[in-house]
Amino acid sequence: MDVNLVPWIVLAASFVALGFAFYFFKSVMQESEGTDTMKEIASHVRKGAMAYLKQQYRIVVIVFIVLCAFFAILAFFNLQNPWVPFAFLTGGFFSGLAGFIGMKTATFASARTANAASKSLNRGLKVAFRSGAVMGLTVVGLALLDIALWYLVLDYFVAATGAQKAVYITTTMLTFGMGASTQALFARVGGGIYTKAADVGADLVGKVEAGIPEDDPRNPATIADNVGDNVGDVAGMGADLYESYCGSILATAALGAAAFMAAPEMQMKAVFAPMLIAAIGVVLSVLGIFLVRTTDNASAKQLLGALGRGVNTSSILIIPVTFLVLWALGITNWVGISFSVIIGLVAGVVIGQATEYFTSHSFRPTQKVAESGQTGPATVIISGLGLGMLSTAIPVATIALAIILSFLSAIHFDVANMMSAGNISLGLYGIGIAAVGMLSTLGITLATDAYGPIADNAGGNAEMSGLGPEVRKRTDALDALGNTTAATGKGFAIGSAALTALALMASYLEEIKIALQHAGNETLSFAQDSLMLFSNGLREIEVGAATVIDLINYYNVSVMNPKVLVGVFIGSMMAFVFCGLTMNAVGRAAQSMVEEVRRQFREIKGILTGEAQPDYARCVEISTKGAQKEMMIPSILAIVAPIVTGLIFGVAGVMGLLVGGLGAGFVLAIFMANAGGAWDNAKKYVEEGNLGGKGSDLHKATVVGDTVGDPFKDTSGPSLNILIKLMSMVAIVTAGLTAALSLL
Repeated sequence: MDVNLVPWIVLAASFVALGFAFYFFKSVMQESEGTDTMKEIASHVRKGAMAYLKQQYRIVVIVFIVLCAFFAILAFFNLQNPWVPFAFLTGGFFSGLAGFIGMKTATFASARTANAASKSLNRGLKVAFRSGAVMGLTVVGLALLDIALWYLVLDYFVAATGAQKAVYITTTMLTFGMGASTQALFARVGGGIYTKAADVGADLVGKVEAGIPEDDPRNPATIADNVGDNVGDVAGMGADLYESYCGSILATAALGAAAFMAAPEMQMKAVFAPMLIAAIGVVLSVLGIFLVRTTDNASAKQLLGALGRGVNTSSILIIPVTFLVLWALGITNWVGISFSVIIGLVAGVVIGQATEYFTSHSFRPTQKVAESGQTGPATVIISGLGLGMLSTAIPVATIALAIILSFLSAIHFDVANMMSAGNISLGLYGIGIAAVGMLSTLGITLATDAYGPIADNAGGNAEMSGLGPEVRKRTDALDALGNTTAATGKGFAIGSAALTALALMASYLEEIKIALQHAGNETLSFAQDSLMLFSNGLREIEVGAATVIDLINYYNVSVMNPKVLVGVFIGSMMAFVFCGLTMNAVGRAAQSMVEEVRRQFREIKGILTGEAQPDYARCVEISTKGAQKEMMIPSILAIVAPIVTGLIFGVAGVMGLLVGGLGAGFVLAIFMANAGGAWDNAKKYVEEGNLGGKGSDLHKATVVGDTVGDPFKDTSGPSLNILIKLMSMVAIVTAGLTAALSLL
């Protein structure tokens, strides 16, 4: 295969993804929104979501201008690549655009899904899922478009030649992930605070105090709750996975460029391999989307099977295609690297299944959480916390196994020499391409995730519009399926974040090397009395020839180095401080919402009897203002921490920070997502008529558990994925500053 064609193949794949996204959007828009009441409710949600995004983007633009100016100053003083400010802006723009398109589609789709469900379950499923597919295909389409265009531009303008040119291009492209990460964090944190402030207020006052059903039009917070599903679970998730998808491809390309510097022809094949796998994944995702359909009287298991048919078909087909693509490229050890891709794919499936087992009310763990409500809300919370902690075992073991196996597969299982300089570079490339494998069919896996909030909003629209019990039964079935896919999607997002962050960590050292060269440093050297030697057997080595091991030794990245240990502690602390800030932010915003809902029930006479309409707009305004105010400190902290750590403790401190953040953040994210998912589905298990059903004391106990779990699973937990990756991206972008200036 002519490797020069690969960027154009990737560009073509992006057009295929965006073309089918537009096709699915048009097919959804051809559906009717239903009655005038359904249209009015959908309009309220749409206006609220757009008002929130406009306000958020105003703040994000200011942050981006400040950061872009900072990067421009670094470039001016030769501490940064001059392309970085532009790459940073495009990454943020495309990430925000992906979230905007997905959310816009979701707000158009909810009423149409409810109306389609009034005709048949299959029609409702198709509308909701194809709306989710717009999100999935838009994310992968814009990501591949960004990657292909940047490669073609840099390939034309960069003056470097030979193997050094590929390293320069890939490390430059990697920095646009900083823009994507920054935008994703604001989207996730702000959206998460918004949606959970509304959700907690609606549940505590509406369900527990007033005793009215979920999504009841008498609840003033119900529109804000539905808006929150879109800004948090659609726009936020889309921006999150856009960043993971780009990060995994670009980090792997950068690692490939570094691993094969001695063989320029093989180097370009290693750079293009992750891009080509992602491009093929687009086609297979589209195929899988067309396979999703069901019968009108399908059970929950059959509905899950309908989605599984599409996802599993895409995942299975990517396996032989990966072997074929890497063989056609002629890459070294194409069989082993293909197995690395498959290991990543299988790891994603295992984490998703483990998440489903611990969070679905079809299985005993969540049912036990519901049963613990017989002795009150305290035992529901204790039981959910215990479940969340136990649920970390399988995902952590899976990721650990995936790291080792993907590393060994890439080096022919040469265990005896696995830590040699050459094998470490190849092994890290194997880990990076495993992350690409996990995300290779993101087009359809994200579609199943975005489907969840669309189905949830459809159920809310059906309830508020007073549609018949048969329609509500169908939307409830679609909603229940959405809860499972959302929980599975969160596990998938966390797993992909862990592998991507590990690849980014390895890329950080390559970026340090580029930064040293950019600053005019030609050699690295140990003191004459030092016992340390570089990989060439000498005490001095050219920067361009330095391996990962050489850089680790030069900067003394060792657990016995106090700078590394301090960094590990700071990184671990960051995960908990970040969660504490976001949890408290939800608490404060929810308090304002609870007070407002109580005020309306008290002062607007006739709400509970249905004679007066609540002031929905006021609740939307409270959530919007609360989210914008509260998202700033956690988001800025995530950007500042790696810069300050680097300025004080240098490269060794930053490596410790990234290790600590990855280790603590990954486990904490799984714990919070699964505990929150279990509390949510324990409540739904009771609402289906089990253990006393709706309105019982046990039901109220599970509602309290669900309220505690809301910020766990929809704010703090998912935001940790981005924190892990953003700290790595900030470290990469400011590598020149860290290499040039550090106190210790």
